Amino acid sequence: MAIFRNALSRSLPELDTGPQGQPILVQSKESPEGWAPKLTESSPTTKVYKRRWIIVTLFCLYSMSNAYQWIHLNIIANIITKYYNASLPEDRFQRETTVDWLSMIYMLAYIPLIFPSTFLLNKKGLRVCAIAGAFLNVLGAWLKVACISPDRFAVLMFAQTVCAIAQIFILGLPAKIAAVWFGPNEVSTATSLGVFGNQVGVAIGFLVPPILVPNSDSLEQIGDDLSIMFYAGAGYMTLLFILVIIIFKERPPHPPSKAQMLALQNVHEEHYGRSLLNLFKNVGFDILTITYGVNTGCYYAISTLLNPIILDYFPGHEESAGQIGLTIVIAGVGGSIAAGIWLDRTRTYKGTTLGIYFLSMAGMVAFTFTLDLGLLWVVFLCAGALGFFMTGYLPVGFEFAAEITYPESEGTSSGLLNASAQFFGIILTIGCRAMINKVGTLGSNILISGTLLLGTICTGFIAADYRRQEAGKEILDQMDNVMQIEISEKESEKSRIAEPRSRDNQI
Repeated sequence: MAIFRNALSRSLPELDTGPQGQPILVQSKESPEGWAPKLTESSPTTKVYKRRWIIVTLFCLYSMSNAYQWIHLNIIANIITKYYNASLPEDRFQRETTVDWLSMIYMLAYIPLIFPSTFLLNKKGLRVCAIAGAFLNVLGAWLKVACISPDRFAVLMFAQTVCAIAQIFILGLPAKIAAVWFGPNEVSTATSLGVFGNQVGVAIGFLVPPILVPNSDSLEQIGDDLSIMFYAGAGYMTLLFILVIIIFKERPPHPPSKAQMLALQNVHEEHYGRSLLNLFKNVGFDILTITYGVNTGCYYAISTLLNPIILDYFPGHEESAGQIGLTIVIAGVGGSIAAGIWLDRTRTYKGTTLGIYFLSMAGMVAFTFTLDLGLLWVVFLCAGALGFFMTGYLPVGFEFAAEITYPESEGTSSGLLNASAQFFGIILTIGCRAMINKVGTLGSNILISGTLLLGTICTGFIAADYRRQEAGKEILDQMDNVMQIEISEKESEKSRIAEPRSRDNQI
């Protein structure tokens, strides 16, 4: 709060007022975010623009394309293994783990690159990061077109690595876009919509590949099907790249809220390393970073290994594996939107986070012990419940972090949360793959259930320190005090003018 008060004390004395006695903010080239206090008679203090919906929709679309590329190969892992067998290790565990790295490379690339990417986001802004992400995304898609040959798995891995680097310019943007473009009562909903695109991309990545690339004994047929899938993806992502260049803007002319204007201004005034240090010193955020990483890492592990998990209980049901993945994500989309609306209305961040975490664990337990019933509809039902809470947790974690770390940058805090998720995702995916090969699928699922239980317990120790809400109240109080002082001064001036007139009338 000390940082916020310093920013407030620096900003408030410069605020001027309009005809209604309201402080005024206008666009300025001197301010890093383009917003600076300045005298004007016509500009509104804050304003939300209709263009914000176009911005968040475009972000959703290109986030969707990158998330699609994350999982679209692993949901047909058995087919990829068959096609590229000539360029894969001979040992079964090494061969399957190598294919798993098509997903895990997304997690590995994110960890070392998160710090330079968040630095770039804070210093260069949304537009630069959006264009960089879209360019790398389309580059990786076109490189995959060159991978259609059983001896080119290394090229496929390189292409997937390029797409993985693109994600670092995507995953940290939802909270930042919400803060820059959306009003105070829309922030959580906007963040949920930003995450929504990523979830839909994963859903398409689960659903489409098993349909476009069915299992076949002919490697030539598999190659033709992969070619169709890769060309279609590259064409779509090229169109998105062009749209991002033309449409995506850095910021609106005026800030959507006073609190976010001050926070975004403070991001540029504070040293990036000092901001990271402040986050690491925040015990609540440290615990949340671990628990968020555990929950999301479990989701990554399940998504990566869904193909072997389902085929172990239902052999030959590649399309069913994709449809179950789709069910998890679609249910998660509903959970994300519901959680965002709930947070905007109640602001009960800790209670919501803890409740969703516990229900995620319960959903995983149900999913684990219903697989061997042999009833696909029961598996679909449990997978939907699991996805509703586990995927719905993603925006809740972002917003809880923004609350307890204010006024630090949302991009930095969400970036660290995502880095934790990638770290735990790699560990859990490798651990679960080893469990599947040595113990069985049941052991792998029990491992994930136990991990979620530990995460639920740790979440209970996070303090409900809602700094962003308190900051908003402080700003309003400061504004009220300024207006009260101005009103008192005007009334005193009127009294001084009226007093001589009264004496003249008496004479």
